[in-house]
Amino acid sequence: MKNIRNIAIIAHVDHGKTTLVDQLLKKSGTFRENETVDERVMDSNAIEKERGITILAKTTAVDHNGCRINILDTPGHADFGGEVERIMNMVDGVLLVVDAYEGTMPQTRFVLKKALDAGVTPIVVVNKIDKPTARPSAVIDEVLDLFIELGADENQLEFPVVYASALNGTSSLEEDLSTQKETMDPILDMIVDYIPAPKVELDGPFRFQPALLDYNDFVGRIGIGVVNRGQVRLNDMVSCVRLDGSIKQFRIQKMFGYIGLKRIEINEAAAGDIIAIAGLPDIGVGETVCAIGHEEALPPLRIDEPTLQMTFGVNTSPFVGREGKIITARKIEERLLKETEKDVSLKVAPNDSESFIVSGRGELHLSILIENMRREGFELQVSKPEVIKKNIDGVMCEPFEDVQIDVPEEYVGSVIEALGNREGIMENMMTQEGQTRLLYVVPSRGLIGFTTEFMTMTKGYGMLSHTYKEYRPLAGGRVGERKLGVLVSMENGKATAYSLGSLEDRGIMFIEPGTEVYEGMIVGEHSHENDLAVNPVKGKNLTNTRSSSKDHTVVLNRPRLMSLEYCLDYINSDELVEVTPVSYRMRKRILNTNERKKYDSRKA
Repeated sequence: MKNIRNIAIIAHVDHGKTTLVDQLLKKSGTFRENETVDERVMDSNAIEKERGITILAKTTAVDHNGCRINILDTPGHADFGGEVERIMNMVDGVLLVVDAYEGTMPQTRFVLKKALDAGVTPIVVVNKIDKPTARPSAVIDEVLDLFIELGADENQLEFPVVYASALNGTSSLEEDLSTQKETMDPILDMIVDYIPAPKVELDGPFRFQPALLDYNDFVGRIGIGVVNRGQVRLNDMVSCVRLDGSIKQFRIQKMFGYIGLKRIEINEAAAGDIIAIAGLPDIGVGETVCAIGHEEALPPLRIDEPTLQMTFGVNTSPFVGREGKIITARKIEERLLKETEKDVSLKVAPNDSESFIVSGRGELHLSILIENMRREGFELQVSKPEVIKKNIDGVMCEPFEDVQIDVPEEYVGSVIEALGNREGIMENMMTQEGQTRLLYVVPSRGLIGFTTEFMTMTKGYGMLSHTYKEYRPLAGGRVGERKLGVLVSMENGKATAYSLGSLEDRGIMFIEPGTEVYEGMIVGEHSHENDLAVNPVKGKNLTNTRSSSKDHTVVLNRPRLMSLEYCLDYINSDELVEVTPVSYRMRKRILNTNERKKYDSRKA
């Protein structure tokens, strides 16, 4: 047992967790000298590589001086905080990675609180020490203040510090840049010396609790966790104590361990090992797998409740089936239920015969699911994200979030005004060297669509971070609705340069000449608050009469490019986003112009 260490790497998004894992794997000799290794090698998912973020917690292991170090790379984004919370039961220590310039951020607070509550041993890694703007001493003070504020005990407050540049593969125990050497040994030595061995029982009947799930088409769900007691072998018969108290017996058909990037099949495991087991197709997070006759359930793991929901439905636009192969409600339902097999934070419920209510932890959580489905050939339509309201003690409540904003001083007034309109409550405001830090508590629905507006408002110089706080009584007003109306096509056909040129005075276009449009499709943003039905397919009337003046070439402004997240942020509750493998289109729920006018007049 002295030769195993189980640790998680936690940090705010973009503070360098996955890059640090890269270097720990490389410098520990896990790869062959001639082996080609990508950057951010733990981000195996295509979307993770494109966006540079970690979405799923992943397990790896390195050997250092005869000690096996099991490492869990965790997501840094608030939407995937549930993954961080659950794996704290699998580890005995954490590497808290903090940016040497940015210091502690909202998600740093969130992940550290989970770690301290679980009673694990922390090591602080001040990363990006080579930045010209690095301020390591001040950052360490911020981290210490955060530990004290979160109620850390005396042992946790005596945390050791390692200074590193994960990008360059250097680290040392001193903050002086000249002491940085091209090695990760200071971090690996600190883990071996400072993190305790797993607190488990070597002898006794087998017991194991899955904290993460994977899925395989051949064996069903795979439960990933740490062996809490005893030993287990392949093909052993075991009992699973379900969350409802019932007991189900099954045979362990497959068992996996981890080393480097590989998940390898193993025949036996002992207490302290992090393993994955398959054999029970519907094994769940927090259930307990025990030796038969020794069915003692471990405390169930808390899983964060979803805070946001959207409607996923069959595409009903005139262009249905043109770009996607999978379009039926049955196939969409199958795919959504398959996602719930490995993502315990996701909930799916039928809405009507052709749509489903999908609940998740945030916009990013749900938009990544949509993006994955789109790439697999699905065609569907989705509604605007809505917060999940709850009735608590007879009072209707909604989720609120902690928001931290760093902006140059000249943009502070605009940001304060925008958040005031979204029912934000300012908690604190600090100014230092021309930069202002604003701390707010804002209703979650006030943050839907705010990121894009914020980046425009601050010309890209602002930094915005937020994390879920709690449910509070409903904030008043129409928070999060778009202020301006839209330009809606009232004809079918291909958009023409002549028509788009005459519409540019009305607002900003989202389409180019030659784009196919249909009645009810949103083609631009109106410069006023009301929606306007327009004809983007009208061509110029040609005659055989010679004109005395030469025709002018139509010069159009570049249309606004709309990403999936931008579309979801942009639409109002009476609109939908049509998602296909090729394109995103925004449209009205009611496509027919006259019917829509009747509906709007009745609603008014």
